[in-house]
Amino acid sequence: MTLLNLFRNKLRGDIPDFVGDLPSLEVLQLWENNFTGSVPRRLGANNRLQLVDLSSNRLTGTLPPDLCAGGKLHTLIALGNSLFGSIPDSLGQCKSLSRIRLGENYLNGSIPKGLFELQKLTQVELQDNLLTGDFPAVVGPAAPNLGEINLSNNQLTGALPASIGNFSGVQKLLLDRNSFSGPLPAEVGRLQELSKADLSGNAIEGGVPPEIGKCRLLTYLDLSRNNLSGRIPPAISGMRILNYLNLSKNHLDGEIPPSISTMQSLTAVDFSYNNLSGLVPGTGQFSYFNATSFVGNPNLCGPYLGPCRPGIADAGHTNHGHGGLSSTIKLLIVLGLLLCSIIFATAAILKARSLKKASDARMWKLTAFQRLDFTCDDVLDSLKEENIIGKGGAGTVYKGSMPNGDHVAVKRLSAMVRGSSHDHGFSAEIQTLGRIRHRHIVRLLGFCSNNETNLLVYEYMPNGSLGELLHGKKGEHLHWDTRYKIAIEAAKGLCYLHHDCSPLILHRDVKSNNILLDSDFEAHVADFGLAKFLQDTGASECMSAIAGSYGYIAPAPGGNPWGSLATASTLSSGSR
Repeated sequence: MTLLNLFRNKLRGDIPDFVGDLPSLEVLQLWENNFTGSVPRRLGANNRLQLVDLSSNRLTGTLPPDLCAGGKLHTLIALGNSLFGSIPDSLGQCKSLSRIRLGENYLNGSIPKGLFELQKLTQVELQDNLLTGDFPAVVGPAAPNLGEINLSNNQLTGALPASIGNFSGVQKLLLDRNSFSGPLPAEVGRLQELSKADLSGNAIEGGVPPEIGKCRLLTYLDLSRNNLSGRIPPAISGMRILNYLNLSKNHLDGEIPPSISTMQSLTAVDFSYNNLSGLVPGTGQFSYFNATSFVGNPNLCGPYLGPCRPGIADAGHTNHGHGGLSSTIKLLIVLGLLLCSIIFATAAILKARSLKKASDARMWKLTAFQRLDFTCDDVLDSLKEENIIGKGGAGTVYKGSMPNGDHVAVKRLSAMVRGSSHDHGFSAEIQTLGRIRHRHIVRLLGFCSNNETNLLVYEYMPNGSLGELLHGKKGEHLHWDTRYKIAIEAAKGLCYLHHDCSPLILHRDVKSNNILLDSDFEAHVADFGLAKFLQDTGASECMSAIAGSYGYIAPAPGGNPWGSLATASTLSSGSR
């Protein structure tokens, strides 16, 4: 085997032609240099080439035609250059190919026929080029292990084929900023592993297919800047961990389905600049959004947008057979709503009194694992609706402000979890967790308990979770040196739990949402040792200072060598 590894140097000038004539060359890595000129034309003609990485140079010219002449090429990376011309058609028949990353060039022509049918293919990145033609329809079996399709910012046209639903393993589908037209096929609902879908900035028309609600693992959905029409399907609420939803700048009409407001995972929505009408839901996560999420819809009213004009709030509920509701019926509805308000207000007062009574020192016990300048009463004062920063099957997380000015995260375990803990065993286990001291592990400060409730008090992490940072709008600002640092710090925390604690502690729920970041973006492992109390409830929730949870999708057999280490896998997405 011959390896030529000269990456991350300051080499400049042309790549010598003799490199393409090396008879035993199998691996060529020249990334992050200042090479100019073209790629040697005979590269791959020796029939032994397996890996090529020429990314982050200033190369021009076209790609050599014989890169996969020997049928052994599995990785081709040349992103971040100035290459032009078409992608060699031979790559569409390269059965050994696993990863192809040619983004950020000036490549034109169409996507090679057969590329998306290669059975070993796991990653396709062709973004930021000048590619034309259609999204290739899959004639034979689709690539079963293909996890990422990135065709963003090209000049692709035509309708998306129904065969797009055949990519059973795809997790990222990025088709934004092209000229795709026609309807969004209902077969997209078959993408059961899909976690991020961006189809914005196209000319897709027709309605939003209700089948998209079957994508249960979707956390990010952007269909903005298209020509979509019709009503928003209530089936969207079936995506229980959806975090980001953008339907702006389309031609959607009707009301916003009230069921969407019950989606506790939503942290960002945008319905602006459509033809939506009716009352904006004011409950659930919608109480955290502002007017920018709804502007440009003249017939929308309610929270943030002002009172509804006569007839608008009832637009979706008019009795067309009798010309609208009678004044008597409207009066009864108003009186009914007033009565409900009184009942809810009374219930809230009784609940507040009950909570105050429960805070009596004789009922609550504070177990502290270090010197604390607050009491259980201070912790209980933070259990207010406006302080909720996370909610799930395992319980609810509140942000608490203590009298000394410090902030804490208070996790109130749900009834099912409390019922499975059997006070004595739970208390003993929490005592063990409270004694853990490590720089990269979230510190459990103490817990408050009575006969019915357990409140875990943790140090507060102002930058939330790694999952939110990676998958939210701020992900692009998380530089690679910071990602590397976070991965190392998280590994140190896990290493301490697994090897240095007495007794040893298995985390059992490692994922990017359980890696929290302090004010300096230093990593801290969270929710360690709690999995045993949650396993009977079917809940696996994050205690972080955000609403929503990004589940980790385990790689297919023979895939990512990191196995179940979710943080390492997530941090490495998009890396070489």
